[in-house]
Amino acid sequence: MNVIQAGITVQNELIAIIISRFNDFINKNLLSSTIDTLTRLGQVQEKQIKIFQVPGSYEIPITANSIAKTNYFKAIITLGTIIKGETSHFKYITSAISSNLTKISIDYSIPIACGLLITNNIEQAIERAGLKMGNKGHEAALCALEMINLLKIINQKKYT
Repeated sequence: MNVIQAGITVQNELIAIIISRFNDFINKNLLSSTIDTLTRLGQVQEKQIKIFQVPGSYEIPITANSIAKTNYFKAIITLGTIIKGETSHFKYITSAISSNLTKISIDYSIPIACGLLITNNIEQAIERAGLKMGNKGHEAALCALEMINLLKIINQKKYT
């Protein structure tokens, strides 16, 4: 058995971050942790990170699709917060975003790391943006770094 794994150090690769302005008071904590993880652990230079702001989470997939089409970036990290409201609107938004990001990732063979918080209330969102339950931005950055390297191993056939 041959187990293929990849590290998290990435040099000279461009990474796109798409961040929603809606719920910005939470999302800025996700972004801060994402950038810290990319630069400190992944050794990515800040000039290699491009941040694209969108009005809300629903606009993330179209932005990701446009970025993926350029074939310029090695990974996309998505950041946003969707908090359940009084209606079922929440379910449709999250389902559409998730399925579209998956399709874009597969169609363009680009890792899209999901740092979207989908919570029942604002307290859960705050906790998942850096307090009690870690930070989803950090987790998304680690995922993107590892996937860049794993796809590089696969594409260069370094596993034989």
